[in-house]
Amino acid sequence: MRTLNFRTLALALGFLIVGGVAVVALAAPWIVPHDPFLQNLEARMIPPMWMEGGMPGHLFGTDQLGRDYFSRLLYGARISMLIGVLVVVCSGLIGTTLGVVGGFFGGRVDAVVMFIITTRLSIPLILVALTVVSFVGSSLTVVVLTLGLLLWERFAVVARTTTMQVRTLDYISAAWAAGCSLPHILLREVLPNILHHLIVVATLEMALAILLEAALSFLGLGVPPPLPSWGLMIAEAKDYMFFSPWVIMVPGIALFGLVLGINLLGDGLRDRLGAIRDA
Repeated sequence: MRTLNFRTLALALGFLIVGGVAVVALAAPWIVPHDPFLQNLEARMIPPMWMEGGMPGHLFGTDQLGRDYFSRLLYGARISMLIGVLVVVCSGLIGTTLGVVGGFFGGRVDAVVMFIITTRLSIPLILVALTVVSFVGSSLTVVVLTLGLLLWERFAVVARTTTMQVRTLDYISAAWAAGCSLPHILLREVLPNILHHLIVVATLEMALAILLEAALSFLGLGVPPPLPSWGLMIAEAKDYMFFSPWVIMVPGIALFGLVLGINLLGDGLRDRLGAIRDA
């Protein structure tokens, strides 16, 4: 009972964090107190409101260009959530398609799919992302496409394994006997019965995509300025972190909280969907 209560609490906490960040991201244009792109060099590096020297109009202070930190943090949530969702959609479509096809047909088709998966796993993820972005140039579209084309292997492995488990079940044989087409069987019979596994993978990949975007932005190869990415905010703050540590702590804590919430949500969904399936 204690374990169940703890897992339920973790799921609720994860849902609350991710849902709260999603709401803030959607409502950011209407709730930000200042223009996140407006510079005011006369108001540079104002500390947060609760610190000495803080101003009531700037809850988290200002950055090195005098931009309101709280407003940029809220807009940064839009960038992180957008990248996480779009990368999961892109990588999910690629990986799920390969996994379902390989797991359902087996034989040579599965061998080709496994070769593709093995090839992808042998490629160093962060090095390829750095190379692509450095050659093509940094932009939101390039970051999303690069990460989406590199983070599909976990979807493929899970989809392949679960498809191999369900393809021999009675309802698949019944669908064949009823004369259902192959697309119908794959989309209406196989995919809905492996979807709960893919949802859990999606949460993990979303967290990984957000962290990788932050890493690329920290290295100057992610979302280009002046877009307020949390990774870019950390990168811009590294020169001031010894004298004004809050400029790196605020986006760092926000990034940590979002990734923690996504992982809690994924673990909770895994337990809840597994319990429903066993029942």
